[in-house]
Amino acid sequence: MKRTPLATAAISLCIVACSPVLAGQGGPVSVTATADSTPIAYARLARLALDSDIVLDATIRSVARIAPDEAPGLAAGHVRFYVTADVGALIRANGPLPARIGYLVDVPFDPRGRAPNLKRQRVVAFARAVAGRPDQVQLVTPDAQFAWAPTLDQRVRDVVRDVIAPDAPPAITGIGNAFHVPGTLPGEGETQIFLQTTNGAPVSLLILRRPGEQRRWALSLGDIIDEAGGAPKPDTLAWYRLACGLPATLPETSLQSQDADNAAIARDDFAFVRESLGRCDDGRDG
Repeated sequence: MKRTPLATAAISLCIVACSPVLAGQGGPVSVTATADSTPIAYARLARLALDSDIVLDATIRSVARIAPDEAPGLAAGHVRFYVTADVGALIRANGPLPARIGYLVDVPFDPRGRAPNLKRQRVVAFARAVAGRPDQVQLVTPDAQFAWAPTLDQRVRDVVRDVIAPDAPPAITGIGNAFHVPGTLPGEGETQIFLQTTNGAPVSLLILRRPGEQRRWALSLGDIIDEAGGAPKPDTLAWYRLACGLPATLPETSLQSQDADNAAIARDDFAFVRESLGRCDDGRDG
């Protein structure tokens, strides 16, 4: 079959991909059969999209089983295949891919102890290119491949769109200065917390206390600090950056300029933000 390049597409369907080199340098790569009734956690999709330079949708055309003695690192209860798949569409890529790709994948045996039938299965995968092997890809994590479903397709495209946006929120690497300024009325005040980011872009949190009102907070992405933006909505990239990037508690080094009373309030306000964000849940046990 003649292999013609498939031009990259900004946002379209989805593609399955894996690699002749297993993710994690020899670790098992598992196919996760995920139906619409079992949605994948947003935090997991965001992490995979951020770590990938290829996100694709493909249909498996041929499968060759690898003998266990030729499959180093194969986990118990799994079988390794070399798979070729036809690329249906690219959701994200830095360059063209051939119309047919190959990869190694480890999948668990089914409940009856049999190897699953992957032929003609449509899948979505988060992958990286393999240097010097344009027709091969590698999953970014052992379980970064999923059975295609309409809802998953839409969620993946939405996440990738957010990730590649020019104004995408940067990753949080730490916390800079934090301080609380009391207001003129009892119980009134503002806490400002400045975050450190991978690209140096200014990101800050503002927590507001007003007498007779519920405490509220806002995220600012830029030099101007105000409450206009409010708190990020759950299952957005801004939410993910905070829920999965902030430390559990406010570091003492961030409060060196504060007296004991104001430092205590700042700690409490940070804890309020962490609680309102919720857990960075990737949908997996542990």
